Amino acid sequence: MTFEIWQWLLLALATAIVGMSKTGIPGLGILSIAIIFNLLPGKEKEATGLVLPLLIFADLFAVFFYRRHAEWKYFFRLFPWAALGVFAGYFALKYINNDQARLLIGVILLVMLGVHFGRKLKEAKLEEKIVESGIWFAPFMGIAGGFATTVANAAGPIMILYLLAMRLPKMAFMGTAAVYFLILNTFKVPFLVNLDLINVESLVIDLYLAPAILVGAYVGRKIIHVVDQVLFERLALILTLLAALKLFF
Repeated sequence: MTFEIWQWLLLALATAIVGMSKTGIPGLGILSIAIIFNLLPGKEKEATGLVLPLLIFADLFAVFFYRRHAEWKYFFRLFPWAALGVFAGYFALKYINNDQARLLIGVILLVMLGVHFGRKLKEAKLEEKIVESGIWFAPFMGIAGGFATTVANAAGPIMILYLLAMRLPKMAFMGTAAVYFLILNTFKVPFLVNLDLINVESLVIDLYLAPAILVGAYVGRKIIHVVDQVLFERLALILTLLAALKLFF
């Protein structure tokens, strides 16, 4: 893959957004995926492989900053199901085209938004019961997220909805998301290597883009201290909705 200067600049911007999303506003990460998909029309699968090492690099910063706030019980509820979703996504990358994958992920995200807003209409006690005892919730979220992240690195919005449903404070939200995505993204690597979506060429491009992760991570770290809890959740939900709608166009 070769790029013009303006394309490198947009790739650097998208990469900085990845870093920012890992340490500041999680829902922002989907915007970087949209930029990269637009830069590589017809090569969405290659884009998935290109982005994954950058995500892992950014995840390391997020874990460094927020690891002590992680709520591991939520990780263990979700990860086994996400692993199943990764397997499903791996086979999907072989047998469905990029347009079909984007439409399917868009449907999943809209369903997740419906679940969240449906919960808001219920009484607090009933709502709590649904979240804590509903045996379908973590499996559905985990499998959907694992599939979405394998096909298009688009699990962020699903994880946001899951953690918001758990009513985690802002810092616990960041810590749990950080460890979850570092482990999940690392788990995905052998599958994308097997599909030749991560290769020497893509890693060389990643090496050039990696410094932008540092810039984004620094900016995100500053933002997290000035965004209050209510605004944080609203921004996360709005970005999730925009991400879902973007996948249909």
